[in-house]
Amino acid sequence: MKRILAIIRPDKLEVVKQALEDIGCHGLTIKEVRGRGRQLGITESYRGHDYKVDLLSKTEIEIVTNEENLDNIVNTIVKTAQTGDIGDGKIFISPVEEVIRIRTSERGEKAI
Repeated sequence: MKRILAIIRPDKLEVVKQALEDIGCHGLTIKEVRGRGRQLGITESYRGHDYKVDLLSKTEIEIVTNEENLDNIVNTIVKTAQTGDIGDGKIFISPVEEVIRIRTSERGEKAI
């Protein structure tokens, strides 16, 4: 089993969520987060004054899946979240040792 952690632009959430649902990926967790990458924030103007915003709003999507669905889910996220501009985000993939469904005590892939 694998854990997919995707950091995307907030305005791409609905498109990504719908695309994931279309491929049969229904279980996910969404968080509103703030951070920065290589761009180190942006400079904005308000009423003639410039100010630096160094932590930008992003959306974090967390999915746990089996090995067979991993590439399809990752490719779907990349395809739907990509704009080609700096700040599109990143995807991190890590192993998951165990999953337990609390309601039924099921373990492993049955619990996903």
